[in-house]
Amino acid sequence: MPKTAFPSPSDTAVVGPMASLAGLLREWLPRQRWFAGKDRPVTDLALLSLTELFPGCLHLLVRTGHPPVPAPGGTTAGSGDCYQLLLGVRKHLSPRLGRALIGRAESGPLAGLTVFDALQDPRSAQLFLDRLRHPGAAGPLRFEADPAVSVPTGLVPRVLDAEQSNSSLVYGDAFILKVFRRVQPGINPDLEVPGALAGQGCRRVPAPVAWFRTTHPYGATLGVLQPFLPDASDGWTLALEALARGDDFTAQARELGQAMADVHLALAAAFPVEAAPADADPAGGPACDQNSRTAAAMTERLTSAAHCVPALQPFAPRLRTAFAALEGCDAGPPAQRIHGDLHLGQVLWAGREWFVIDFEGEPSRPLAERRSPHSPVRDIAGMLRSFDYAARQRRPWRPEWARRCREAFCAGYAARAGWDPRKKHGLLRAYETDRAVYEVLYEARHRPDWLPVPMAAIERLAVRGG
Repeated sequence: MPKTAFPSPSDTAVVGPMASLAGLLREWLPRQRWFAGKDRPVTDLALLSLTELFPGCLHLLVRTGHPPVPAPGGTTAGSGDCYQLLLGVRKHLSPRLGRALIGRAESGPLAGLTVFDALQDPRSAQLFLDRLRHPGAAGPLRFEADPAVSVPTGLVPRVLDAEQSNSSLVYGDAFILKVFRRVQPGINPDLEVPGALAGQGCRRVPAPVAWFRTTHPYGATLGVLQPFLPDASDGWTLALEALARGDDFTAQARELGQAMADVHLALAAAFPVEAAPADADPAGGPACDQNSRTAAAMTERLTSAAHCVPALQPFAPRLRTAFAALEGCDAGPPAQRIHGDLHLGQVLWAGREWFVIDFEGEPSRPLAERRSPHSPVRDIAGMLRSFDYAARQRRPWRPEWARRCREAFCAGYAARAGWDPRKKHGLLRAYETDRAVYEVLYEARHRPDWLPVPMAAIERLAVRGG
């Protein structure tokens, strides 16, 4: 396909391809697992950049627009997101690529051509890996790599089908490429954090091998290539298998707590830690201010979520008490860089040890917030909630299984970190409540059948306080 068929991002005619793609993408985007606006129609599509990576493969950044939605206080808020797309364009599509089909363009410069998700096409995926193997530029795109690591040619690609907010390809069981679908300005933590931990000699996190980014319309990380652990099993799968067999999982949970403490210690060494002044009054001052800010942010998220999910509203007054109680808590461990979205699906058991992956954080939150220091208790609360999620996948529900795992995880963490999360009850309850509120909003939007799982935790936290 001649490159002259597509205008450059700086060309005033850059909107031309959208005459071919806009209608197709409005139908296709809301059906994708990684699309954040499933509950709202796509009202606008703007092309921010377009680059032809190689003949028949287009790299696009597009901004979606959604209609305003009511917000707390009677105001309205509009919304929009930037998404990364790799689109294949051919006259005819092989039947084996049926899942990749987006549609046939009826008008515009691509009229008569078939458009598909290029990441689903083995040939396009192999060519893309070749592009990563050779650092350089393509329009606004920049391809970079660790010169100490050699990526061989001829690695067969396959797309991971697991539910996730991005797209991942495995190459020859040797490397895994994560392509960030929802793009925000700045360096993505899933590149920044593993790179920094590698510099600390932390073996719990696979180090980046290659990555790519964009300089237009703003600087942003677009994808990361890392070593793949082919014989690893994720913690979620292992926990469900243990439940199905009726096995105990406390030994694994304890070792997982130790692994997470190792990662937190390495993060504290790699990034600045927000420590209170040595002469700070433990009953007030900086510690009190930190707790006040945390409580206010949690309360605001609860108010917003209850507005969107009516089932939360009867519990909201009691849940707010968990956040208000932070005012009387000590600040706990210093704020530092953390994982940000820790659960059993983000950890892998390989060989004889746990690895931690996916440091992107909660994709729905702003990138600046995900890169900011937070209490490590937030990560701990995420994992404790995950044990509860696992226990509720089988009937009858086994709350004792989840309780033992929670205790073992905290014990393992305390043995390595030097402080015990269980002794920070008020802080832990607040972060668990905040996590459960996030889960309610997420499930209501993406997996309504799962909503009873976090709602059970909401009832427990509201009625019994933990």
